Amino acid sequence: MNVDASPTARALMALELIQSSPGITADRLAAKLGVSERAARRYVGILREADVPIDSARGPYGGYRVGRGLRLPPLMFTAAEALGLVMAVLDGHHEASDPTEPVGSALGKIMRALPEAVAAQAQAVRRTTAPAPDRGAARPEPATTTALVQACSNHRRVRLGYRSEAGSEWHMEVEPWAVVVRHGRWYLLCRSRAAAATRAYRIDRVREVEVLDDTFSPPADLDPVATLEEHLAIGWEYETEVVIDAPFDAVARCIPRTLGRLESLGSQACRLTGSTGNPVWYVEQLAAIPASYQIVRGPEIRDAALALGRRLLAASAAADPPGAAGQEATPVTVPASSVT
Repeated sequence: MNVDASPTARALMALELIQSSPGITADRLAAKLGVSERAARRYVGILREADVPIDSARGPYGGYRVGRGLRLPPLMFTAAEALGLVMAVLDGHHEASDPTEPVGSALGKIMRALPEAVAAQAQAVRRTTAPAPDRGAARPEPATTTALVQACSNHRRVRLGYRSEAGSEWHMEVEPWAVVVRHGRWYLLCRSRAAAATRAYRIDRVREVEVLDDTFSPPADLDPVATLEEHLAIGWEYETEVVIDAPFDAVARCIPRTLGRLESLGSQACRLTGSTGNPVWYVEQLAAIPASYQIVRGPEIRDAALALGRRLLAASAAADPPGAAGQEATPVTVPASSVT
């Protein structure tokens, strides 16, 4: 059901338009609402039946105005506007300048409710501020996020349609535990029924959500943020194992949790196990490790590492001084003692 399409919701939208544009004509009101002129007049009639004083005048300077004696109601946001504001605050996305977007529409309502002097300053900031967007951020669909948040709150299982970064698509049934925002990305922390294990999925990659009748009980001592960090590199398509020639304590400071689980193999080596949906991205992160290492499992990861190595060698060869072309490349190994 689309709440915004109900006559009452349309009438409230008409009231907002009349308040913000005194003298608006029936045809302009209809155009703003996306309905016929007859329907717009019907919504005005609904407002009048609810004792909202709407005055109208004929002629070139006529139109609808809010009459005297109207006590302004509390701000009324649609679900998309309310969630859009929350998401804008949490992840730093800004669509405040576009009144057709949920955040811009909701902000417009707030502006109209502020005292004139305060609103003038706020509008100036709104017009002149040019935020630099986080290009690594990924905003999910508000409707998808709302459905998952409600399923978490109601402890209802869901069936998800998911598309990985590599382009694979599948359906799965999960127990949604929490929605977590991390560095501009929204994740669903959940328990996969098929794998009987904890998983973390990016909500912007969820293609469909079906809320099921079955309920579940989440872990009583759940720490969503800590649990998400532990499981960001688990359950993806391409698994890998990397042995690093450096002590655990030195490497742990250089390995983000998104790469997987790090464990000691003695005083001078450690092992990284994880998985990813993007082998190219994964090997680029591995390349930042200031120590020698070997990919002992994961053909997709090895292939991506080989391709990256060839690219780097090609770039290095292009920068060789005259007369150096054709020389055999000498492998460079960073000793473990250089890890600081």
